[in-house]
Amino acid sequence: MKTDSIFYRLFQEFPSIFFELIGNPPETANIYQFASVEIKQTAFRIDGVFLPTQDEANPIYFAEVQFQTDSDIYLRLVSEIFLYLRQNKRQHTWRGVVIYPSRNIDTGERQDCDEFFISDRISIIYLDELGEAASLPIGIATIKLVIENADTAITTARELINRTQQAENSQFPQKQLLELIETILVYKFPQMSRKEIEAMFGLSELKQTRVYQEGKQEGHLEAKLEAVPKLLALGLTVEQIAQALDLDIAQVQQALPNE
Repeated sequence: MKTDSIFYRLFQEFPSIFFELIGNPPETANIYQFASVEIKQTAFRIDGVFLPTQDEANPIYFAEVQFQTDSDIYLRLVSEIFLYLRQNKRQHTWRGVVIYPSRNIDTGERQDCDEFFISDRISIIYLDELGEAASLPIGIATIKLVIENADTAITTARELINRTQQAENSQFPQKQLLELIETILVYKFPQMSRKEIEAMFGLSELKQTRVYQEGKQEGHLEAKLEAVPKLLALGLTVEQIAQALDLDIAQVQQALPNE
């Protein structure tokens, strides 16, 4: 599994982590939607774009995850951003964020983009300089798990799993966070099967707990409700949709798009 796939999933499922990472309140994620954007008629793809859903004063955030050296990274990023802005004609200002595992991977030439760094239009984050995982918010600590070496990753993962279990009123659903940690561990230990990892970190037992099962059921229900408008567009009646998805008619009606 590629690292950028993990970050795409992370930002998609937990957008508040991105805003914590750049020093904004995690609640900022409530006014953004996340997407991976391919720019038309080019070979460019922006790893992640956070589009404001309200208030033109909020900037668009372009996120780039860079785990390999690339001397052209900043020229490429600026080119992608301005092509996107030209094609989409949005009224918002913008910010760029490049995420590196460590400073030594940052080999990008900046002389032609210097004004973007001086003005803080583009900011850089080095994951290994964020601090010790135990002292970080759980979301950011989960990001750091990606760059930990094998020995440290085992200890850190166990601490994160314990913190996830003990967290009360967390902004992150326990089930989703545990699944993300498990996915990162599968990436970190490719020689081990998912079942072996579950056994090693006690995830097998966790998946039998009431909280996890409730989260799983909520996730299934949410997926079913998201399918309702698509089935309606195909011509199915409310009754047919309820039968197909094993839902109550009232649940289907609540998921119908507002006219």
